[in-house]
Amino acid sequence: MGSGKTLVGALVAERSSSSFFDVDHLVEHEAGMSIADLFATAGEPAFRALEKKVLPTALKPGSVVALGGGAVMDDDNWALITNRATTVYIEVSFDMVWSRIRQLPGRPLIAGRTAQDVEAVFERRRQRYEQAQHRVNGERPPGEVAADVLKLWSG
Repeated sequence: MGSGKTLVGALVAERSSSSFFDVDHLVEHEAGMSIADLFATAGEPAFRALEKKVLPTALKPGSVVALGGGAVMDDDNWALITNRATTVYIEVSFDMVWSRIRQLPGRPLIAGRTAQDVEAVFERRRQRYEQAQHRVNGERPPGEVAADVLKLWSG
């Protein structure tokens, strides 16, 4: 959620000449609509079901994957991710996340919610994120974060 996963992941993939998958984009493709529209028409359970369906496709050996912020909260997803991938938590403060996402359209999990509500979601998710094999400081320019991720991934 607002950590820069997509941008950093794309940079890592580009620098390593690897395939890049953004699970949110795969869900949109599978659904034939934006995530915001999917939430509006079918709700979060439909989104999570599609997320679970496309996840194995993204987790191919040698691929870089940007996971949706909530994908790791499902225990089955987390087991699959940790069995197939090197996990990296791009660590950012809630203040940084909030400054990045509060005005962005198309984020149904924050639409109409207060900063306190969103921070509660952030804190629940952070407990799982901290179980990743590696952490990098995400409060730096994306190129620097990507360099650190690439070192961990290729090392």
